[in-house]
Amino acid sequence: MFDLDNTLYPPAVRLFDQIERKMVAFVMRSLGVDRAEADRLRKEYWHAHGTTLAGLMARHEIDPDAYLEEVHDISFDALEPDPHLAELIGQLPGRRIVYTNGSAPYAARVLKARGLDAAFDAIYGVEHAGFRPKPERAAFAAIFERDGTDPARAAMFEDDPRNLAAPHEMGMRTVHVAPERGAGEHIQHHTDDLGAFLGEVHGRDPARD
Repeated sequence: MFDLDNTLYPPAVRLFDQIERKMVAFVMRSLGVDRAEADRLRKEYWHAHGTTLAGLMARHEIDPDAYLEEVHDISFDALEPDPHLAELIGQLPGRRIVYTNGSAPYAARVLKARGLDAAFDAIYGVEHAGFRPKPERAAFAAIFERDGTDPARAAMFEDDPRNLAAPHEMGMRTVHVAPERGAGEHIQHHTDDLGAFLGEVHGRDPARD
């Protein structure tokens, strides 16, 4: 199970910067606040609720579909295909799925731009968890049930360390994909290069791992 943003493409691409600007604009218009206040609320809701969307839904009854469509209407020109990463992911055993706090249609566009779409068996967005976001345990449980995933036989790759706590508690292997390692016993592995890490995985002896 792979997160999407800043996990399946390098953070240096800064794709999420575009989304954050769209979020701020949406909050400004929807709540009638200025840019500084909208940005403050965006950050506050992300910290308190897991995503800005979850905070907007909880506190302002915002329509999630309209929000997701607007904030993901961005350019994907900065993304480049990565055939080597596609090959490494495609060689992993079992089902290979993407689970993002964004929407599934947005994730599909990212994967296509990266040339990774054929490597995955399924894509799940926040809508598939009833708009409950990671890091909520209930959100992961909803996706596991929907996909038929056995956490004890799965691994989670994720750039946000807080989103690895629930999977770890539920029995998953956890891999933090980020320039710097996050703190906590719920992070079992860390890498700043997903392709290199997967190359090492393919070279390991499963009997010893």
